[in-house]
Amino acid sequence: MAKTATAGGGEIVPVRAIDAISERYLNYALSTIMSRSLPDVRDGLKPVHRRLIFAMQQLRLDPNSAFKKSARVVGDVIGKFHPHSDQAIYDALVRLAQDFALRYPLIDGQGNFGNVDGDNAAAMRYTEARLTEVAALLLEGIDEDAVDFRPTYDGEAQEPAVLPAAFPNLLANGAQGIAVGMATSIPPHNVAELCAALQHLIEKPKASVADLVALVPGPDFPTGGVLVEDPGTILRAYETGRGSFRLRARWGVERLKGELWQAVVTEVPYQVAKARLVERLAELMEQKKLPVLEDVRDESDAAIRLVLVPKNRNIAPEIMLEQLFRNSDLETKVSLNLNVLLADNTPRVTTLAGALQAFLDHRQEVLQRRSRHRLTKIVDRLEVLEAYLVAYLNIDEAIRIVRFEDRPKQELIARFDLTEGQAEAILNMRLRALHKLEEIEIRREQDTLLFEQEGLTLLLQEPKRQWKAIGKEIGEIAKRFGPETPLGRRRTEIAEPSASVVVPVEAFVEHEPVTVLCSTKGWIRAAKGHLEAGQIGDARYKEGDHGRFALHAMTTDRLLLIATNGRVYSLGADRLPGGRSFGEPLRLMMDLPNSADLLAIFVHRPEGKVLLASTAGHGFQAAEAALAAQTKNGKQAMNLPGGDETSVAWRIAAEDDHVAAIGENRRLLVFPLSDLPEMTRGRGVILQRYRDGGLSDAKTFRLEEGLTWSLGSERIRREQRLTDWIGKRAQFGRLPPNGFPKSNKFS
Repeated sequence: MAKTATAGGGEIVPVRAIDAISERYLNYALSTIMSRSLPDVRDGLKPVHRRLIFAMQQLRLDPNSAFKKSARVVGDVIGKFHPHSDQAIYDALVRLAQDFALRYPLIDGQGNFGNVDGDNAAAMRYTEARLTEVAALLLEGIDEDAVDFRPTYDGEAQEPAVLPAAFPNLLANGAQGIAVGMATSIPPHNVAELCAALQHLIEKPKASVADLVALVPGPDFPTGGVLVEDPGTILRAYETGRGSFRLRARWGVERLKGELWQAVVTEVPYQVAKARLVERLAELMEQKKLPVLEDVRDESDAAIRLVLVPKNRNIAPEIMLEQLFRNSDLETKVSLNLNVLLADNTPRVTTLAGALQAFLDHRQEVLQRRSRHRLTKIVDRLEVLEAYLVAYLNIDEAIRIVRFEDRPKQELIARFDLTEGQAEAILNMRLRALHKLEEIEIRREQDTLLFEQEGLTLLLQEPKRQWKAIGKEIGEIAKRFGPETPLGRRRTEIAEPSASVVVPVEAFVEHEPVTVLCSTKGWIRAAKGHLEAGQIGDARYKEGDHGRFALHAMTTDRLLLIATNGRVYSLGADRLPGGRSFGEPLRLMMDLPNSADLLAIFVHRPEGKVLLASTAGHGFQAAEAALAAQTKNGKQAMNLPGGDETSVAWRIAAEDDHVAAIGENRRLLVFPLSDLPEMTRGRGVILQRYRDGGLSDAKTFRLEEGLTWSLGSERIRREQRLTDWIGKRAQFGRLPPNGFPKSNKFS
């Protein structure tokens, strides 16, 4: 395409839109990657963080100095190094000062810098800041030509391209960032463990990642928590530079009175806002997604304390917490993506060994550059000392030349064979310094510098000496941040992966005690708690209605209801209406015919057995598991001929061994329970024969304990001499003992 000239002498060059857009987007992407989002592998900092620390160093905000307003720091950064939004820069400063965001904070903040609840920091005009000792380590040697400098955005000053970084900041504090087409996510680690790995890598440069992971077992988050990840998964993540770690809140159990308990969370996962976590738990409770949790309370002060109250005290704490881990941020996944800028400004995903080696290579380069810089200073100083020595030995002649010669500099050079720098040093001496010139002091300083010069020369010539010096520096860092120091002790526990916990269905149901009340007219309800006899007697019913059945149950129980029509119905105790009302008619809750009446109510026990008998005197044993119905219309248990009804439903105790049956003709028969077959359905066998009438009542009991019957509401009669009434099944029986109720009922 042809070029077009403009009136100003320039040219307009036509290009394809797709080419122009691609070129500009690529430039934008590279600028984002290198200048904003990815940390440098050497110092672990992004440009905005590096500029903040350097600007504070220029303001002399070292750890021992007074604080300065954060607004002053932000203003200097904007004006000299980072022409971006003041709020963005202040947000970066705030994060560097938060001890719950950085494992080793780089800025010492004074004032409100936010909290773990997620509250924002105060405005920059209210807070103050200075550097920490960790930041001072990152800057150590920056004035000794340790790193390259580059022009600032306006070309008026210089800024460091990278910091000397005597502290392994990349892995110690971690980093997060999103660039165009790539991202980085590096969790923080324990610096003492990193130092051990670095020293191991110095001794064995070809050490495997597995060897290093043995020294750095996993991240160490500032907020603590428990790392529950498989060791193999952790190793693969560090070998590839990509992976994730499961992090759980730290919790314990507090035992209360009456076998009650509550769980207490003392550490939340990294970067989880505590207030938002509590809100989320409350939302899940409201949505019925956490049926195991009754209440959550935030009792935190300086330390975190979240109290989790279980709804079901009988459930194990581990099961409740497992449910919470699955459904809330009490367990999170922290990703690892070791995507960093290498020394040549190219982004790359590195391994744990690669990141540690890059730090060591940087430290070697810094050591070499600082050594060369020091050597230059030593050479310059030795040159000056030699000039001072000449001046000392020829003080009168030097004074004469300076005082009387027109060109004293050239005369000094010619007279004493000096260099131009040496002559300049003599000319720049003050008169008051003349009395300090002593040959012994000059030669002592000269010898000291020569010795240092020799050591630095050998250091630059021999890599082994360099690595030894680097190892010594790393050892000193390890001592300063060792496990015995408050900042150095490991905060995140490395735990074994949790076994797969099966949360039982009962955990999702309220397991509370209730008292089931059923009236003579068939109205049923459940009152909270296990009522005592007096409370049951005081229960209210509709006018003309009275209490008939009352039994203790739990909301997780199922009830077996046996009717006179021979059918057995099943009903969940949690489906019963509350005790404050009169309840609901049973006929509406299950398909109970009007011709049938309720005979008995039991709390269903799958392992239990029941004695069923009809008015005609037939009966059998039945397993409760076989009687439990799954449908509303129940299950037919007894086959009844016309006019016959089920008249007895008695729960058989495990130790019972005999049956007692009494007829309407007032004849009592006792026979072994083993004579009674176990059936799932049918008419059964004859329990007792009658000339007139039918069966009045029957029960099972243990022969050794004797036969009991009730006399009134609180009196019990026991008969242990039963020889006269023991016989075989289907016999007629004999008149009962004296005092047996005229109702012909055992209870």
